Amino acid sequence: MKKIASYALGCKVNQYESEAIAELFAEKGYEVVSVDDEADVYIINTCTVTNFGDKKSRQLIRKVKRQNENAIVAVVGCYAQTAPEELAAVHGVNLVIGTKDKSKIVELVEDYQAEQGVQNYVTDIMHERVFEPLEIKKLANRTRAYLKIQDGCSQFCSYCIIPYARGPIRSRQPEDVIAEVKRLAENGFKEVVLTGIHVASYGKDLKTITLTDIIRQVHEVEGIERIRFSSIEPNVVTEEFAAAMAELPKVCDHFHLSLQSGCDKTLKEMNRKYDTEKYRQAAALLRKYLPDVAITTDIIVGFPGETEEDYQASRAFAEEIGFSKIHVFPYSPKKGTPAAARKDQLQNAVKQARSHDLITVNDRMTDAFLQKHVGKVMPVLFERCVGDDVYEGHTTNYMKVHARSTKDLSNVIADTKILSVAEEMAFGEVEA
Repeated sequence: MKKIASYALGCKVNQYESEAIAELFAEKGYEVVSVDDEADVYIINTCTVTNFGDKKSRQLIRKVKRQNENAIVAVVGCYAQTAPEELAAVHGVNLVIGTKDKSKIVELVEDYQAEQGVQNYVTDIMHERVFEPLEIKKLANRTRAYLKIQDGCSQFCSYCIIPYARGPIRSRQPEDVIAEVKRLAENGFKEVVLTGIHVASYGKDLKTITLTDIIRQVHEVEGIERIRFSSIEPNVVTEEFAAAMAELPKVCDHFHLSLQSGCDKTLKEMNRKYDTEKYRQAAALLRKYLPDVAITTDIIVGFPGETEEDYQASRAFAEEIGFSKIHVFPYSPKKGTPAAARKDQLQNAVKQARSHDLITVNDRMTDAFLQKHVGKVMPVLFERCVGDDVYEGHTTNYMKVHARSTKDLSNVIADTKILSVAEEMAFGEVEA
């Protein structure tokens, strides 16, 4: 039996797609193995959000080729889409496929003939209008499932290459979404995370359905007890949206609300489609309808032209909102984007200093968010045993919790009293 290893770098969408690709090969009789094992075929789903992501992709390609010099190595994903010739030149690459035609990957691999040299199947993505079906029918034993409902992005933020890698927005047909949710429920999954390249745009191309509509439909599926989203933007959060989320008990009170900067000047130069006032209103609406909501975000520091005054404004805004978690990223120029072409790039030392400073702010806010839950009894979906009868799980507002139990709590939702917090984690006791 031939062996296949499918590995994703980067986002949850890539992870979902790589799992689906592995399943396609399994259906054709391949044995699915780890990327660390020797395989006959390696599928590397690349990430190109940063130059570091490109580097990691190239390193992984070389690593798997060392494991089996005769293996077929196919690279797919965003890096492959935006720089196919560059990847084709990397030693060990046999096929370059990009972000289209992943559903045909088994056929492409099996048609491959080594003597024909590197095969480049990358095609133009910018006029693609149809969501490519790539779904998961069988899943590993887990409690939380990621479900891709959308592909593409039409925002064109000045620092981001992804619209060129993924093409315009394409929404998955609602009946296909619900069919997969039902399969997840049948497989015992209790939590589903709706994910995509730009989830906030779901339905805009279909015209007949909105993000709120698909959430309502997912909510009706029996067996699914929790619904999350990978990320949304403040423009989505209207009074109607926030009220609807509060009326749906399966929707978790945790929203990753994209910010990128808390300075209006920087937001405008990033070509973001909102300002800090719009963001402030969105956060207030979520807290109005979901009082214990956790709001997490991403913030870039050291964007070209960001002055110390700009950074301090961004820092102050982050403190004003009071996030439960900030993912801090020093700006990394991405070739092909307007921001990378700017002449006012900041020194790495400045970017690193601001990054460390904002991480300190994050640590303080995260601790404050966790501390206010001490003494509360909260439902926790336990995911796995981490050793010595200690189980790890998450609350609806995404606090990581450890609790001791002699019973198997895997994939069990149990009321748990929060006793203490430390290092971005809560420690609790399962109620009898």
